[in-house]
Amino acid sequence: MFISVYVPLLITMILAVFAPRAARRLAPRPAAWSLASAALVASLGWLGSLALLAFAGLVQIPEVAEEGRWSVAAVRESDPVYLTVAGLAALALLTSAAGLTVAAARQLRHLRWARRECRLLPGDTELAVLDIESPEAFALPGAPGRIVVSSAMLRCLGDREREALLAHERAHLRGRHHLFQTLWRLSAAVNPLLRPLSEAGGFVLERWADEEAAVRVGDRTVVAHAVGRAALATSANRSRPALAATGGAVPQRVRALLAPPPPRRALPFVAGAALLAVCCLSLADAATDSEEMIETAQHVACVTTEARAVPAPSGPQHEVCCEHGQPDGPVHHR
Repeated sequence: MFISVYVPLLITMILAVFAPRAARRLAPRPAAWSLASAALVASLGWLGSLALLAFAGLVQIPEVAEEGRWSVAAVRESDPVYLTVAGLAALALLTSAAGLTVAAARQLRHLRWARRECRLLPGDTELAVLDIESPEAFALPGAPGRIVVSSAMLRCLGDREREALLAHERAHLRGRHHLFQTLWRLSAAVNPLLRPLSEAGGFVLERWADEEAAVRVGDRTVVAHAVGRAALATSANRSRPALAATGGAVPQRVRALLAPPPPRRALPFVAGAALLAVCCLSLADAATDSEEMIETAQHVACVTTEARAVPAPSGPQHEVCCEHGQPDGPVHHR
């Protein structure tokens, strides 16, 4: 446990540094799924490691050991986790849980607001055109979602650029990109180190929608022009929703659209999958070690109690201890 419990924490740091850089250079759709998987596994690994470290400190408290009927000395011998480290892990675990709760409540309110706005929009079709002078274009998730475009935005674009804009927003709804955003925001609330994954994820989702729009329109240059003109028209609007054609790093998106489609590369995904597998296996190994540690400590406490009660314990007396849930046989200190 001394090594395996820290592996998920290390892998989280590695993913926070390298995953966003790799995702921006890969095909956007598989990159988005990879970032979502990385965020989910890294968050669970982070919480699991902190919980095991905190547990290793909790079981060293004499009052807790007395209730659980295990030996504190045996625990400290088999699991060299300092109480200071365990205390910091417990504090970080509580902070992560609080951040997750607040972020989940915020995301729930946002989704409810989006659904309410969808019902209040005029018309009953997927597209809602608002007669306002502020250039707007975004997708609202709902059941079903709606595409909102202002008349001022439509006047800024040509016919094919309008088609590209609508195809972009439709891709957001069809791909349910708001769920990806929710996952990344929750993971960043659990562990601030994962914020780069959330930031890269927003860019990847816009690139995903750009590529689908390019396939739908059949001309990558038209989509690039639509993205650029829409961004210029809304440059003064700082409160636009995240799922919008003007979101993300627009210059990088335009350059990507003016270039050939990104190639599909298997090596980065294989490497990422290997890291996630190591994270899961290490966490499972640490949990198994913790269980074995408690079983060994309980057996030591049982044997010690019998030795104090009877100077020369016999075989049947030893069996009584094992009948109370303690493992029989010699004690193995790991």
